[in-house]
Amino acid sequence: MKINKTNTMKQNKYVAVAAVVILILASCGEKKNKQDAEINTPQEVEQVKEQTTEIADATFTDGMTEKVFHNYQQIRMALVNSEANEVKKAAGNLAESFSEEQEDMKSKALAMANTDDLEKQRELFSEFTTAVEPMFKESISEGTIYKQFCPMAFEGRGGYWISNVEEIRNPYYGDKMLKCGSVTETIQK
Repeated sequence: MKINKTNTMKQNKYVAVAAVVILILASCGEKKNKQDAEINTPQEVEQVKEQTTEIADATFTDGMTEKVFHNYQQIRMALVNSEANEVKKAAGNLAESFSEEQEDMKSKALAMANTDDLEKQRELFSEFTTAVEPMFKESISEGTIYKQFCPMAFEGRGGYWISNVEEIRNPYYGDKMLKCGSVTETIQK
């Protein structure tokens, strides 16, 4: 009897895990198909890049945060476009923005600048987002920024980012799942 009960419990656990995986995949599956239909030609891809490289009309209470936000958006778009060298450049500029008091953020920016591994850059960007989010929220003085989330990033753990536009442009998957995600918070003054 114990063997059957143990086997049933294991089977239930596998069924539950499979259900969660299916739910996560379904949450972005339709969006991926829509994205494939919407961006077909190189001209359309280039147009998307041009539209989203503009930095927000949000302003911040100090010049340092403005510079950090500008460089952060450059990194985000370089990740969206899967351009590791552009991430390195923008992350190098970002690292120069920080004083000794922000050593944690500076070290994450330097780590992004010192790797060619796009997936590692994406992981570091996620960590950096967690560290820099309070700075953006506390310092915004005018305009709107958007906290966005992809439930599929990092093997289903999910990942947040801060965007200057409401439209989803996923930095964790780039053109593989460009529009996978949602706005979880609108931050404005």
